[in-house]
Amino acid sequence: MVRLEFSIRLGYEVDAFPADFIFNVHAARTACQSVVKERLAVSPDVPVSVFADPVHGTRYARLRTGPGSLDLQYEATVDIAHHVASPDSVGEVAIPDLPPEALRYLYPSRYCQSDQLQQVAVTEFGGLQPGYWRVRAIQDWVKNRTRFLSGSSNASTSALDTLSGQTGVCRDFTHLMIALCRALNIPARFVTGIDYGSDPSFGPTDFHAYVEAFLGGRWYLFDPTGMTVPMGLIRLGTGRDAADVSFATIFGAVRSGAPVISIRALEDRGSDFGLPMACVQALSTSDVSGLATAVAQ
Repeated sequence: MVRLEFSIRLGYEVDAFPADFIFNVHAARTACQSVVKERLAVSPDVPVSVFADPVHGTRYARLRTGPGSLDLQYEATVDIAHHVASPDSVGEVAIPDLPPEALRYLYPSRYCQSDQLQQVAVTEFGGLQPGYWRVRAIQDWVKNRTRFLSGSSNASTSALDTLSGQTGVCRDFTHLMIALCRALNIPARFVTGIDYGSDPSFGPTDFHAYVEAFLGGRWYLFDPTGMTVPMGLIRLGTGRDAADVSFATIFGAVRSGAPVISIRALEDRGSDFGLPMACVQALSTSDVSGLATAVAQ
């Protein structure tokens, strides 16, 4: 088990009333990720309502404010219990055996045009043995042919764009891997979070996107950027692609500043808490039903 402590600070300038915000910055509460403590502070002191997606544990904060500065700071300590499996024991799940909740992650979505990538997927991966290692091969293929370059994409960049341009940021790597998995009938979904252990050469700590693929009755973690230690990934939001889980959705005349994010791991040699580390085993933070089952707030 790992214990991670992080903080997120967001700043905005609101030009006119009203300006409405929906934030997805709270740590998700799931069967495998528990929130030990947390604090949300907003200036000015406007009413904030927090609500949760009952399936994935994704939590949203909604507020309205007027002209002037808006500052939001969220900090939390979370415990994450990973399910660990031998990659050789994790197989793909046939369509008739998929739980109903996983079926929506087989379909094309706004940024993941899996129906247009079937030929590429079959050519590159159709001859590989189905299972965890085939999904790892997709992850490594995306990582090796795509260059991480800040500012190389925008909010409209899709998996097809990343395939042709061969550059992107974490959300672009993630969209391309998801689309290729779905093209092979492997349910795959988009997760946003914060990561511990990223190479400092990639720049300051930021929001991170990664992939979960449904294999062997669970959602297993994959990071096609290769820039993180998967054991150090905190879950914020879960959806079909980035359109479902933006960290901030804004309605109104608003100017945004850059997020300021920090994270650290808390090690306790006298307990079960250790530092996140790289491993070759398959990791999952979903429950046995294949869902990140939400628990009470």
